Amino acid sequence: MFAHTNPLHMDVFQSVVRFESEVVSMTAALLGGKEKASGGQVCGNMTSGGTESILLAVKSSRDFMKAKKGITRPEMIIPESAHSAYDKAAQYFNIKLWRIPVNKEFIADVGAIRRRINRNTILIVGSAPGFPHGIIDPIEELGELAFSSEICFHVDLCLGGFVLPFARKLGYPIPPFDFSVKGVTSISADVHKYGLAPKGTSIVLYRNHDIRKNQFVAVTEWSGGLYVSPTIAGSRPGGLIAGAWAAMMSLGFEGYLENTREIMEVSKRIQKGIKDILELFIVGRPDMTIVAFGSNVIDIFEVNDILSSKGWHLNALQRPNSIHICVTLQHVLVVEDFLKDLRDAVQTVKQNPGPISGGLAPIYGAAGKMPDRVMVQELLVDFMDTSC
Repeated sequence: MFAHTNPLHMDVFQSVVRFESEVVSMTAALLGGKEKASGGQVCGNMTSGGTESILLAVKSSRDFMKAKKGITRPEMIIPESAHSAYDKAAQYFNIKLWRIPVNKEFIADVGAIRRRINRNTILIVGSAPGFPHGIIDPIEELGELAFSSEICFHVDLCLGGFVLPFARKLGYPIPPFDFSVKGVTSISADVHKYGLAPKGTSIVLYRNHDIRKNQFVAVTEWSGGLYVSPTIAGSRPGGLIAGAWAAMMSLGFEGYLENTREIMEVSKRIQKGIKDILELFIVGRPDMTIVAFGSNVIDIFEVNDILSSKGWHLNALQRPNSIHICVTLQHVLVVEDFLKDLRDAVQTVKQNPGPISGGLAPIYGAAGKMPDRVMVQELLVDFMDTSC
């Protein structure tokens, strides 16, 4: 795998390696890698997306804890707001998963997580922010819990990695979330989200090399030669890595700072607009640029269907039934249009309740009411099987 006989290929290979190293280094610096509390050894790799970053962090934590504590029946604990990539990791890597309900503020319940920790626990998880509601978990408290329990702690910064450092610089009250927090052992951050890199670029970071070494796969007895691979993919697209490097170099600190200023201001305007609609409520207190909202008066999924018909594509959520908007630069110039369409959609549903033709409200509503979650799971699998 190390044979590059074409000098041009070798030059390209070396450039891509340099680009990856610089992207990882810049991201680590953003996320506390240069803080004294980080230990000064933060390292990582680029991946194809947040799911792969999370999978690698879980796999590395599992193997690190096996070597450190001899754990052979691993378990991990996550709040129910954590990304479903952890469910995928649990299935792939044969880890028992405990999903803990969030508290009344829709953040990780530290006490409930503490009570679930046992001798087989390898990892706990926090999000900054969580995908559903845009709320930051109590990272400092979770870090202290992980440190005192001598287990790993992963922080999902896939959404927040390229917003929160700049939002804090702008004066927003952002709680600690990165390697400056004692106990954090790994972080995932997507460059292809608010980093504005090409789709298919993410970063997984580790507090030190002792943990990251468990990410690699090395094979010595293959007839094809010696083999070592840093990530899940064997072949990786160098163009995407170069694109991520170009995006970060082009925007720079000031570019990301200005982008964050704009999208945070729009997020606040959207929150105010939603609060002014009496039929709606905001879920929790959003910390960033994801705003989730629901209703106790009308079917929020019917509202979502009307918004979809007007070109607004929001994510449907459950527990509680709600939808969310993920604010980007594209919303800066159309925020008032969105709020007007939202107000109109709410009034339409209030005056004429009932699903619109071709809408997904009946499906979401039925799925939420079905007590047999295995049946819902089978329906999802069958849908995927017929649509692929």
